[in-house]
Amino acid sequence: MRIAVTGASGLIGSALGRVLKADGHEVVRFVRREPAAPDEARWDPERGYVDPAGLEGCGAVVHLAGAGVGDHRWTDAYKREIRDSRVKGTAAMASAVAAMDEAPGVFVCGTAIGYYGDTGDRAVDESAPAGEGFLPEVCVDWEAAAASAREAGIRTVFARTGLVVAAEGGAWGKLFPIFKAGIGGRLGNGRQYWSHISMHDELAALRHLIDTPSLEGPVNLTAPEPLTNREVTAAMGRVLHRPAVFAVPAPVMRVVLGEFAQDVLGSQRVRPARLLESGFVFRYPGIDESVRAALDS
Repeated sequence: MRIAVTGASGLIGSALGRVLKADGHEVVRFVRREPAAPDEARWDPERGYVDPAGLEGCGAVVHLAGAGVGDHRWTDAYKREIRDSRVKGTAAMASAVAAMDEAPGVFVCGTAIGYYGDTGDRAVDESAPAGEGFLPEVCVDWEAAAASAREAGIRTVFARTGLVVAAEGGAWGKLFPIFKAGIGGRLGNGRQYWSHISMHDELAALRHLIDTPSLEGPVNLTAPEPLTNREVTAAMGRVLHRPAVFAVPAPVMRVVLGEFAQDVLGSQRVRPARLLESGFVFRYPGIDESVRAALDS
């Protein structure tokens, strides 16, 4: 199958491109610059432009582009970038696939469990409503921006991804050096839930979304059992054979991270009900095995 991917240079997008090619698929990587390789196509989400030639013959489109939530302090300008990069990019790609004479069979839009906001100790699945705050509002607008694809009859799936356990990038990639140095520890009181997923299972789940016709709408991409930050901290210490006794107090995090700290300290106890119901089997359901897999990758 010919598959288009946006965000192809990011942590998940680049890994997805590799495994799709290994599976025998042809991957078209959408880039914002002038294409420099035969497998690249141009798009400009700010202007709403998508090169239609890049989409021709595609059986699936996986849209993963968006500014990193934790890459910069949340100024008003960067919050606009976080929102616009997701909403404008999704609207541009959804409109482009909807306008095709022969549309792809599926449009997978990568969103986030930030949709649910702070759930505390309450476990939620895809049936839960949106939470309150900046990230839930962004996620609601992000998913709404795909309306043209859905209205055109294209199967549209929202891959609400949790924290991906990866050593080479993303939020977890910042944790590994700290814990390897023996100065890792819980964040705040450590009682907040972290809904994680191994990189292997994230990629397998995205391929599952492409290949499973019954899946449409929101699907949580998280491991079966969310863990508290305290439990994650203990696992990192065990696997890396390092002490994990240092703690970063909540007030310090608020000074360092600003508004983003409330999301780091917030609790998201999210379960992948629809993924499990569809028959997906996790290879690394536990945190210890997820961390080991990240180290071995």
